[in-house]
Formats: sequence, C-alpha cells, structure tokens
Amino acid sequence: MRSRQLESALCGFMNEAADHLRAEVAAGAEVPFDLGARGPRRGRAETPLYCYRALTGEFIAEREPAIKRLPTHAEAMRLLESFDGLDRYLLSVGLDAGGAPGRTRAKAALRALMEQVFEEQTDFQLRPERLQAALARLEQADLASDSELVLVATLHGVAISSPELQLAKGLTIAQPDALRGIPEGARIDLEDDAPGGHLVIVHAIDDDDPHLATSRGEDTLRDLLRALRLFGDGRIALGPLAWRRIGTGSWQPLTLGASPRPEGMLAVTAEQEDELRAFCNLVSRRAPHGNELAWALRRFELGCERESQFEALSDHLLALRALLEPEGPSSGLLAGRVAALCATREGRAELTERTTAAVALEQAVVKGTAQLNGASCGLADEVARHLQALLRDVICGHLSTDLAALADELLVREQELEEQEEAEQAAGGQEDGEPTAAEKPSRAAARTA
Repeated sequence: MRSRQLESALCGFMNEAADHLRAEVAAGAEVPFDLGARGPRRGRAETPLYCYRALTGEFIAEREPAIKRLPTHAEAMRLLESFDGLDRYLLSVGLDAGGAPGRTRAKAALRALMEQVFEEQTDFQLRPERLQAALARLEQADLASDSELVLVATLHGVAISSPELQLAKGLTIAQPDALRGIPEGARIDLEDDAPGGHLVIVHAIDDDDPHLATSRGEDTLRDLLRALRLFGDGRIALGPLAWRRIGTGSWQPLTLGASPRPEGMLAVTAEQEDELRAFCNLVSRRAPHGNELAWALRRFELGCERESQFEALSDHLLALRALLEPEGPSSGLLAGRVAALCATREGRAELTERTTAAVALEQAVVKGTAQLNGASCGLADEVARHLQALLRDVICGHLSTDLAALADELLVREQELEEQEEAEQAAGGQEDGEPTAAEKPSRAAARTA
C-alpha cells in the first residue's frame, strides 16, 4: 500500500532540494562532467565518439550538509526509516545496506531517489515525470510478495493526530484516507457512525501458510486492542469485519465477530506516539499467561466487550477479587486494598466507601433493582479505571504481582504512621494542657461516628 504521507513528504523535500540546487548553480557553482568515449557508428572509421555526462550525484553529495538542514529533510528521513520496503528498494538500486542502522539505510535511499530525479541535470528543474517514476520505483519495492498476507481491520474509539502511525515493522494504524490501496469497505466502514470516525489497522505477515498467517494476524490485532485499552480511557473496539489479501490477489472479507459500540475516545497526540509504540511493544512481550494476573486481564477484556458498564461491573469486580482478595469475598478486604493501592492517604476512606458501594451496586444489578443513573454509571466506570490502572502498572513492572501483599504492607505502614502522629499530638497536648490520646476518640471511631 502506498503511503500518502510518505509521498507528500518526499515531494515536498524534492521541491526544496531542487530550489536549493538551482540557487547553488545561479550563485556560480558548476556541475562536474565526465568525458566518456563511445564506439563508432556502424560503417564509420574506427574513431571513438566522446560525450559529456553531468555528474549530478557528486554535485548533490558535496552539498549534503546544507540539504540536511532543509525543513522537509527530517520528516522525509523519518518516514523512509519506517518504510517497510526500504531494504528491497535499496537492493533494486544496487545498494546492499543489510545490517546497517535504519537511519543509514534511509539516508542511502533518499540519496538514491535524488540522483534518480535529477540524473544528468545541470538546471535542477523538478520534472513531474521523473519524480513520479522515482516514487513508482519506491512503491514497487513495497508491493507484497506472493507469500505475504496483508490484513486490514477498522479501529473505533481511537484518534491520532498524524495521518499514520507505525507501531512496529509491518503494523500501522492510519487515517482511512492516508493510504492508497486499502479495501473500500475499510475506508468507508458503513457500520461506523460514531463521532470522530475510525482508523484502519494494516498488518503484513510473510508466511507460506496463509491459514497460519491469518491466525497470527488475528492474534496481533487482539494484542493491539488489549494494549490500547490499557493505555488510556475509552472503550475501544475493532470493527466486525476485516479484509485479507495474499500477495497481489484480491481482498477477501474476514469476520472478526461482534464488537461493542465504542464509548469515549483515546486521543493520541504526536508527542505520545513514541510512548504508545513502546507501550504496545511492552504489553506484547509481558502479557501474562496461566496465572491470576492473566485471568484478571481476560476478565478486564471481557468487561470491555460488554454492551453496558453495568454488565461489565461483575467482570471487573471478579478481576479485582482475583488480584486483591484471594481469601474470598467473605473476608471483606477488597475495598480497603483497592483504596490502599489506588488512592492517596487522604482519599483512602472515600475510595473504600465507593468500592463498597460498587459491590452493593453489583448485587442490585443481579437482582434487577439497580438505579441506572449517572451516579451508578460513574461508580461502575471508576471500578473499571482502577482495575485498568493496576493491570497496566503490574504489566509494566511498576507494581509487584502480589498486589494483596503490597496493599496490606501499605495499610500497615499507614497504621504505624497514624499511631506515630497520634503519639506526637498526645505529647504536644499534654504539654499545652490538652486531652491525652486516651481521652480523645480514635480516628477510626471518629470516621465510624
């Protein structure tokens, strides 16, 4: 698929480069020439013919430091560096940069493109036919091989500020109009009437087994969806249909299954792109398997698939119980442990009460007596956000996997700190004639009152 963003960046750069090179010639710089000999024409004497060939490549190379300072150079380099067909393009122009850093390969590709566009020129006029021929050669390097499977899906509930964002090699999310060649259904997506529209996911997999490649592609889509749901707020969803193409064949629809209607919007700014890229890679590598954390993560994802927040509440509370209440619900420890991990010291009492209220709301939902209003929606959403934060911090390594023990440790520290403060206040009160600690009600008693 052809990236409109890459094409636009290269066109802008070539225009600036042409202006700069023309200015150099106008200022007196001379393009060097090579005197080459050709054999005589048939039927003529054995006298060689000579011709002059402009060495534009050398002229451009000498001005590379100035060209690198052009405003459009950095963006063209950045996009070339992430171009999936970069190595194939370099081989097509006779350059083998295998093993070289990405920036080195992008630099070689940009130089090759300039030499093709301005080959043997001395006036450095940007001729559209030459520019299009160079871009077509670059696009040819990105065409799928016979064994490559390209999977395209739609993504709802996410907005990006850039036309396209490459998350990993062969995996890109983009605005529907940012790429040429995607299936029309993915561009229009008639099922989408949510504010903000939708994005497309493009994933390329090179595998001789199309069934295995499709399975791997679907796993990648699920991994991406999980990472996006953990990254920020908003209920994010895939569209019900995807499309796949093997090699240069035709697009075929692929059913992904029913998805919930997205709510809210995860907005990714240009400044957050590197953070999101790193986070998606981290979640893919550290996703838990076969333990309480994996089970809780799955319950979180099931909750994200529910039609309403009230249906998701039980999923999210079950996940929190698996992480924080191994003794069972009868222990009554869940609310206090959630507050220990998710609230500041000053806000722990309030969060304990709200978590207790969420447990009561779950029972009311089961009985069919719940008041479905803004307050109860906010309570269910709060439970989801606390679970999301805990899962994200454990997967990223910010919190221990034994969350129950960590919460208890924090509660013990808080109790010790409270006792120390009360002792200090008591000592100060006795000096000033105030009541002793024994004469004052405890904080817990005061909260109960």
